[in-house]
This record gives sequence, C-alpha cells and structure tokens, in this order.
Amino acid sequence: MNTLKNRLISRFTGLGLVLLMAAMGACAGPTDEPSAAPPAAGRTEVAIFAGGCFWCMEPPFDKVPGVLSTTSGYTGGLAPDPTYEQVSAGGTGHAESVKVVFDPTRVDYKKLLDVYWHNVDPFAIDQQFCDHGDQYRTAIFTTTSEQQRLAEESKRELEASGKFSQPVVTQIVPASTFYPAEGYHQDYYKKNPLRYKFYRYNCGRDARLEQIWGSSDH
Repeated sequence: MNTLKNRLISRFTGLGLVLLMAAMGACAGPTDEPSAAPPAAGRTEVAIFAGGCFWCMEPPFDKVPGVLSTTSGYTGGLAPDPTYEQVSAGGTGHAESVKVVFDPTRVDYKKLLDVYWHNVDPFAIDQQFCDHGDQYRTAIFTTTSEQQRLAEESKRELEASGKFSQPVVTQIVPASTFYPAEGYHQDYYKKNPLRYKFYRYNCGRDARLEQIWGSSDH
C-alpha cells in the first residue's frame, strides 16, 4: 500500500537518498543497529512493541530514563530477513516494531507498558492512523513469562477502566525473531526532523492520540 511514509521515502531514493545518508553519516547496512548507551551496572532486558510506524514509536521510549536504546525493525511474521519494501507491501506477517533495551533497576516493564498504551490506538484492527495493513497492527511481543503476565494484566485493566466503549484489539504474543530495519530508518526522527514532523502530523497520529488519551508523548 502506498502509504504517506512510503511516498516520503520514495522522494529520497536512488542517488538522492545516497547523498542524503552520506551527508548525515547514515549509510549503515540493512541490519546495523544504532549504538546503545553504556548499560547500567547489572543486567539489561528487552521489550518489543508494535504500534504502527516505527519512526513514531522510538521517540517516546527514548525519553524514558533507564531506556538504553531503541531499534526499529520487523517481527511477528515468518519471512526471514525481510526488507522494508516486503514488509510495507504486506503479506510477510511481520509488523513494524521497536525493540527497547532497558535497565530494569531504573525503569520497570510496567512503566514501558504505560508509555506504549499512550502512544497507540489500541482499538484499531490492522491499522494505525493513516497506515493500513496487518504490518501496522498493534502488538506486544513478550520476551519472558513475567512480561506476558504484566502485559495481559495491563490490557485487562485498560478494558475494565470503563473509559472506553470499544474492545482493545492489541495482540499479546511471545516474541519471535526480531529483524532490525534498514539503517536509514533508525533514529529517523533525529536524522530527518522536518520530514518526520510532516509525516506524523499528516498521518493524524497526534490528533487521534489526543482524542483517546488526552495527550501524546512524541
């Protein structure tokens, strides 16, 4: 599907994209991940969330103290080593997702769940805002049994809050292989702030989040 994001990308393909990425030092290969901040003492954990456009899911988590890195990518499907073109066209089963590496001594998983819910439309089936297809579905991909329990608990609390008349359709499933997206997608909001803001506004993301939650964190 020719989404607004695809149209933005298509304007900077070929030589124009190469020059743009070179100018910004962003010529990483398809599976390169951004550098993570030095971890705090002790272990780290991984959380994976799908909430539509992965460009828009990195910023709210990057703001959370205790989050060490965010990586845009693809997961939830069967196709090995998928490309952006394959995933965005649909049919791979993968969803655009963000992998969050965090220090559990500084931020707990429940806080990440709260950030997640407030940055998605949990009532939309196989779409988020202007992007349509199961590749833009909402999903929580749990990496441990404790994450599974907490995610299901948070979903029940949301449904039982009495604030919403629609059912929450967000999937909660065990995580499978996570494939990092191409380098030019990583930290897109930092590398291309004007195009990012243009996409986000025209996709109606913040307007819808305001309608559901009263605010958005972007």
